[in-house]
Amino acid sequence: MTRRAGRKTDPAAQRLLAIESGERPRLRLATALILAGGLLVPVQSAIAAYGLGRVALDPALDAPILGLVLAFALAGLLRMALDLYGGRLAFLAAQSAIDRLRNRRVATALLTSPFASGQLSSAAHAALIGEKLDLLAPYFSRYWPARRKVMLLPFVILAVTAWYSWAVALILLVAGPLIPLFMALIGISARNLSEKQLAETASINALLLERLNALADIRLLDGRATMLSQFAASAEALRLRTMAVLRIAFLSSTVLELFSALGVALVAVYVGFSLLGVFSFGSWGTPLGLSEGLLLLLLAPEFFNPLRELAAGWHDRASALAVAGEIDAEEKRDPLRILGRGAVAESLAGPLSLETRDLVAELPGTAAIAYPDFVIRTGETVAVSGPSGVGKSLLLSLLAGLIPPRSGSILVHGALLDDSNADRWRAEIAWIPQRPKFRSASIRANLCGSAQPLDHERLDRALALAGLQEVIARLPRGLDTRLGESGSQLSGGEARRLMIARALYADATLILADEPTADLDADNAARVADALLGLSNGGRTLIVATHDQDLVGRMDRVIALGGQP
Repeated sequence: MTRRAGRKTDPAAQRLLAIESGERPRLRLATALILAGGLLVPVQSAIAAYGLGRVALDPALDAPILGLVLAFALAGLLRMALDLYGGRLAFLAAQSAIDRLRNRRVATALLTSPFASGQLSSAAHAALIGEKLDLLAPYFSRYWPARRKVMLLPFVILAVTAWYSWAVALILLVAGPLIPLFMALIGISARNLSEKQLAETASINALLLERLNALADIRLLDGRATMLSQFAASAEALRLRTMAVLRIAFLSSTVLELFSALGVALVAVYVGFSLLGVFSFGSWGTPLGLSEGLLLLLLAPEFFNPLRELAAGWHDRASALAVAGEIDAEEKRDPLRILGRGAVAESLAGPLSLETRDLVAELPGTAAIAYPDFVIRTGETVAVSGPSGVGKSLLLSLLAGLIPPRSGSILVHGALLDDSNADRWRAEIAWIPQRPKFRSASIRANLCGSAQPLDHERLDRALALAGLQEVIARLPRGLDTRLGESGSQLSGGEARRLMIARALYADATLILADEPTADLDADNAARVADALLGLSNGGRTLIVATHDQDLVGRMDRVIALGGQP
């Protein structure tokens, strides 16, 4: 009752039970096969003990011994086949559970709004999906069967042993329970240390990603020494956490081997002295024979084998609980979701029509923002202007379906923007963020994506309208020049113009640009503005959130923000 109540109040244990629930039928079949193989151990031991005893008493018995050898070999082969197939089923169950969790976490991350707060960083999320989830595999493939084996096989071996000698059964009965007791005590520390090690792993991954993104600034500010010292401190902390986990692992293994070695040694002493006639107690009325003594000697280490396997899987359980705790914390968060399913879809048909009615947005922990009603048609250039913090970027995200409104409605092509049409609506949109982000690939791949075949004429026109032809020409490999995620080969203005060229190549009908000229000098700001206005050619619609009054003055109209509901 206490154990069940403890498991019910432990969120990590509950989450682990939920994770394994979908794979229990396959895990039970795998465990049944492994247990069936384990039950052949007493059979093999009996065959070996009987055969060795007969050979010791009468070496001339060839024919019966040959039959015993064949029986022993067949039992061994059957046991091996059952273990292999059961282990394979357990491994497949583990991979299935991990794949299901990984797909769910990826799907959740893809549908989480960029404005969501309190979420894992991309580095920590990558560590969870790519590394930590794999720590669940040993729990399913080793600990799960081992826990069931230890509930059955030691008692079977104990019963067989007690049939021949109550003294040997008593030795095993005393030595055996001490092992799970010490494992439970050590396991508490092992779980705590595993959780700290996993947290340290996520921290060092986040630190690495952060420093890579800021590498240009670190070079500019001559912060190499500081960066290296931070990495050294994080690596040392991770090393200490890892070594602490390993110390616990070696300690538990040492305790297990100590008690199992003592148990086997006491059985060997008893059997040896009984066969020599020194001990006349411990059996059921008749002295132990050679075959009976050999059987007891063979079964004694087998009694501890399931406990060894459980001890080896005990740390797998500690790691799995630590991962399950992290998954539970993530699953219980209510992330701010984007509209739609994040799928690739065909764009909505017809000329562009975008309208808002009584639109109000509210992010967690912030005040609500009310927006004026407006209608935007095909080919218009519109500036969204207002002081900082008034919700300009938030409005662009609302129009793209990246945030659900608190109230009010957004109409696209005359229909309410919701989960049913958001993916198709975003297929019409090109997004130009304030901080350009690129794939770690060539400029050509960043401009054109994976769409095939490549339209060279459209690509040249996009580069010309964005004013990038001279920039591309001076790069070492032209369009094949590889960019980092922050566009390290380009200046700030060039990076933004590259984003504009990508929007031009994508042939989107609506372009949303967030502060495209922020932090740029006058010349670069003018080039970016010219490139943006070039987007309106060909019937494209442009909506720009900006403080730049020069850019505002070149738009067809302005949506001024600043009111509160």
